[in-house]
Amino acid sequence: MDGTKDNLAALYRPPFALMFQGSFEQAKLEASGQGKWLLANVQSTKEFSSYMLNRDTWANEAVKETINTSFIFWQIYDDTEEGRKVCTYYHLTKMPTTLVIDPITGQKMRAWNGMIDPERLLEELIPYMDKGPMERHPTLPHKRQREVDERVASNANDKQELDDELRQALAASLEGINHPVVRVDGSQASREHSKDEVPDNHEVPAASSQKVKRQYPPLPEEPQGDKGVVCRVGVRFPDGKRVQRRFLCTDPIQLLWSFCCSQVKEAADGRQFRLAHTVPGATETLDYDSNFSFGDSGVSNSVISMTWE
Repeated sequence: MDGTKDNLAALYRPPFALMFQGSFEQAKLEASGQGKWLLANVQSTKEFSSYMLNRDTWANEAVKETINTSFIFWQIYDDTEEGRKVCTYYHLTKMPTTLVIDPITGQKMRAWNGMIDPERLLEELIPYMDKGPMERHPTLPHKRQREVDERVASNANDKQELDDELRQALAASLEGINHPVVRVDGSQASREHSKDEVPDNHEVPAASSQKVKRQYPPLPEEPQGDKGVVCRVGVRFPDGKRVQRRFLCTDPIQLLWSFCCSQVKEAADGRQFRLAHTVPGATETLDYDSNFSFGDSGVSNSVISMTWE
């Protein structure tokens, strides 16, 4: 019986690894210092939808990746002192409520009440992934920004350990030089060797050949449909920008290359690039010449990294 209770508690517990630990004001300062939006979730212990958010939405891998990339996440209960202050300031009456907040001005940018499906949340967060709060305030006075920086620095020691973990995770997802390359067909090879070694009796192609423009299939209109028919894939571009798009699960993964060319001019002009899916301990490099669909390849509802060759 106790084991069952423990399992239920683990299933519905708050996403502590995702949460900023501190007051609402400290969360705003941290978000300002990092140039990210503040995503605040006010919950109620009396509303089961609060527990559903913890179980289904905040535990979703794509949601966690999105939050770590573009947001500072702060969660509080409405019956705490901090929770009551936030409810009063933003006139919150229904729980749970999730807010996107401009950390510089404190302005509420977007609000959701009750349970939010992960796919819906990801879609509606896209505008805030494309542009950070600093881009809304290009003329922010230097004095005010200096004050923000100083106040953020005063709280830096409290979050140093968490920041280090996030930086290590990001570095692991982007580097891959010392990680094995796992091809879609399951074979492995050293990334360093696959890049640098040249088979005997073969000449190194001229640098200009890297600029040959490859023809990719035309990109169809973004589909609409139910989960199981349509999947969502996020792509992290070389400049750090992230965009999500829907594809049919039966679409060939070659459309990922077409999508990248539609978003990045250098790629459209012929610059060669690589697409990879980061998995624990390795980097799964996607093979353009494979016959896999989004559903078969395992990249549906995940984040793909685009890097230059």
